Amino acid sequence: VAPWRAEGPGQPRGLAPSASGHLLPPLRGAAAVCGNATRCFAELWISLEEHQDALELIMSKYRKQMLQLLQGRKGEDAEPALNVHQANSLEIESQIDRICEMGEVMRKAIQVDDDQFFKVQEKLAQLELENKELRELLSISKESFEVGREDLPDCEA
Repeated sequence: VAPWRAEGPGQPRGLAPSASGHLLPPLRGAAAVCGNATRCFAELWISLEEHQDALELIMSKYRKQMLQLLQGRKGEDAEPALNVHQANSLEIESQIDRICEMGEVMRKAIQVDDDQFFKVQEKLAQLELENKELRELLSISKESFEVGREDLPDCEA
């Protein structure tokens, strides 16, 4: 059972008692999910950077081999290889552009996720403060009711 689900009869759906017995909304679970998503996005970003580095290394080796190949051949033999190389370069540039766009989308998603996480944290703090204040008001109300009952004369005649 998820920590934000009701576990017993008489509890409103979506609320579960905390360790102190207070009812808390499902924001704690949401905050944990947001934190996990942020870590996941960060790991994906690191993976993307590693793949870009690997692609750059592969391309540098490819260019070096192509240069050696072109230097070893005559000018007319180099023309088809050069055309293939240019076509491959354009395709790779296109893929690099797509990877950069994906990185930008991930960066924006991380920012949105962080913003949402902070909003959830702020709302949780606000609700905890309201809960504390309401409990204080309830305690004051109970005390004044008990004092009022003590002041009433007994009507047992």
